[in-house]
Amino acid sequence: MPRYEYRCRACGDTFEVQRPMREANVKTACPAGHDDTVKLLSTIAVGGASAGGPASGSAPVGGGGCCGGACGC
Repeated sequence: MPRYEYRCRACGDTFEVQRPMREANVKTACPAGHDDTVKLLSTIAVGGASAGGPASGSAPVGGGGCCGGACGC
């Protein structure tokens, strides 16, 4: 179930609520009881690969750095 992050405009508290996606836009009060809250835009990082292989679109294996690994950096 997704977690949504909110900030209370009254007290400045930031908090998370876990709820189904179908309830993503339902207003919620902060833990202190204030109703003036706003849902924040959260960012996530997705990376890695399944089954231990390189992720699609990733840099070639065995190198990297500023020039693709040819200089050993």
